[in-house]
Amino acid sequence: MTKLQLPKILALVVALGLSASASAQMMINGAGATFPYPIYSKWFDEYAKVDPSVRFNYQSIGSGGGQKQILAQTVDFGASDGPMSDENLSKAPGKILHIPTVAGAVVISYNLDGNPALKLDGETIADVFLGKIKKWNDPKIAASNSGANLPDKEIVVVHRSDGSGTTFIFTDYLSKISPEWKSKVGTNTSVNWPAGIGGKGNEGVSGQVKQTPGALGYVELIYAIQNKMPYADVKNAAGQFVKPTIESVTAAFGTANIPDDFRFSMTNAPGNDAYPIAGATWLLVYEQQKDAAKGKKLVEFLKWALTKGEGMAKDLNYAPLPGDLQQRVLKRIDEIKS
Repeated sequence: MTKLQLPKILALVVALGLSASASAQMMINGAGATFPYPIYSKWFDEYAKVDPSVRFNYQSIGSGGGQKQILAQTVDFGASDGPMSDENLSKAPGKILHIPTVAGAVVISYNLDGNPALKLDGETIADVFLGKIKKWNDPKIAASNSGANLPDKEIVVVHRSDGSGTTFIFTDYLSKISPEWKSKVGTNTSVNWPAGIGGKGNEGVSGQVKQTPGALGYVELIYAIQNKMPYADVKNAAGQFVKPTIESVTAAFGTANIPDDFRFSMTNAPGNDAYPIAGATWLLVYEQQKDAAKGKKLVEFLKWALTKGEGMAKDLNYAPLPGDLQQRVLKRIDEIKS
């Protein structure tokens, strides 16, 4: 063997070794909510350091898509910010578990000159999205914002165009505070919007609001922060105008009545400190896993996410699970069979 041949052989051995390690890596596929995408991305990146044998491929397509794909079994887990309905669960080929992960705030973001700090109550928000309040200087908006420079300008309403858990949280809130909204539009991941233009995902709505003067839309808090967009304080059930923060979402979380199946709502929560448009997000997994090896790895990841992963929530402006709920969820994860 010549000295020239040796490096080539070594390079081939290294390449074969890398190829073998890549092929040995297990891919776990998921799809769904855009609301928790920033923290799920962080979790998947960090978990690759904990267990390099597994990789996660997550498609941020909206909660409606996540529910459809877990029902069709085209993914290993779904993700949704709205719990699945009894009707949808009945279509599943096996029992689907709801695993709550974190909670977050849906904020009312807007694009106005000077970025005024606005306060909005639920009825006013409902009337904007019903198309009844059309201009920024409407008396109902002005009533809560004395001294703010509100222009005589059309409000461009922006909403989601896809099936969305963020929409579920938002419409769940509007249905609780506006009888007209409840009867005409209702609560769902996708609704017939009375007014406005659509954007796909939290990313799409953020982009539309940011580039459209006079726009107003609803997005998850982290998207407003990352895009440096202003967002309103919202009047809660106790009559207080509250900023959307980790603390005000945690206050809402603390009042939620959480049943055994973990399907619950925390919008319009009681208490002086609770932010009213807050919601949890869930991972959706089959209790009986078809692939034993993948099921084992998925359970290991879920246990890590609900313990170590929860510690990363606040850095991304999500509220982690309260301790008692965390313990209940960990017990549920133990029920997953492969």
